[in-house]
Amino acid sequence: MAKTYRVVELLGDGISAELSRSVHTIAESLPCGIEFVPVDLSLENREREGDAVYDRAHAQMEATGVAIKYPTTTDPAGTSPNKVLRERCGFAVIHRPVTSIPGIETNFKRKLDVDIVRIGTGGTYEDAGRRIGPDTAVSLRVIERLPARHAGRFAFKLAMLRQGGVVSASKYTIQQATDGLFEEAVANVAKDYPGIPYRKELFDALLANIIVNPDRYQVIVCPNEYGDFLSDMCCGLIGSVGLGDSSSYAFRDNGVIRLAMFDPAGGTAPDIAGQNVCNPTAALFAFASLLRHVGEHDAGRVLRTAVLDAIEQGRSTADIGGSLSTTDFTAAVAELFQASLATA
Repeated sequence: MAKTYRVVELLGDGISAELSRSVHTIAESLPCGIEFVPVDLSLENREREGDAVYDRAHAQMEATGVAIKYPTTTDPAGTSPNKVLRERCGFAVIHRPVTSIPGIETNFKRKLDVDIVRIGTGGTYEDAGRRIGPDTAVSLRVIERLPARHAGRFAFKLAMLRQGGVVSASKYTIQQATDGLFEEAVANVAKDYPGIPYRKELFDALLANIIVNPDRYQVIVCPNEYGDFLSDMCCGLIGSVGLGDSSSYAFRDNGVIRLAMFDPAGGTAPDIAGQNVCNPTAALFAFASLLRHVGEHDAGRVLRTAVLDAIEQGRSTADIGGSLSTTDFTAAVAELFQASLATA
């Protein structure tokens, strides 16, 4: 009997509904069951319900252990649902895989295949800062050892799976206290993985080195804001920020994952919302990562391959050189997915 998984579905703004329909279309073809538990995180509903909607989302996520989230807009007061969920759920690590996709024309002609692991908390993102008089502003920058250790361990486990190395990157020569603590935590984790190549690099040098020598990088682990910047740069190199998916993880003290959330890394794209032209690639990649996380490894692998094959065949949306609508691209992926599952 096929297993059924309960998955919290965090609905958002802009193109969120179209991305959700694309994911549901693929879910209908799975050899397992997916019971989606919807929670409306749209701006309209957040303004109506206030903190109650976050309470419900958090409770449902703790109950199921897994969620898929679609893009949400920051409210007028500056509250980001992503930040609220990170804090409430304790998401210590964010993982962004970025891989060159055949069939997409880009300015960057080298092949890129890198896993970016970022501390999900701290950095400069925890403090909006404050003005000191009319011409000066300050903010706190926080690095904590436990999230740094979780990020380091996650990075080394990824490197084991892909048989590659780990690079930690920060500005440890300048930010000696904060980035020094991060590098110290990762270096201590590295001692538990003596067979994995490991080195540290200054973050600004790493940005240049990835462009010049992308094949030298497999897994990169960074503090919060560095990983954010690096992820968007790498997605730009492969053609679009909208091609990247993201995974967020909360851990027990022993390092075991207790809660995971998967989402497309792009924004709400309000200018094209409702027009059936958005690219659901990142949402489908996120769903593939979710399937692998819950143990449906073959389905996750086949789905990701089906998306890549559709794009390589030129069956893609306009933003990456094709002519298909969101619905038609999803149908093309579903066709390839079903055919591959039948022979898997």
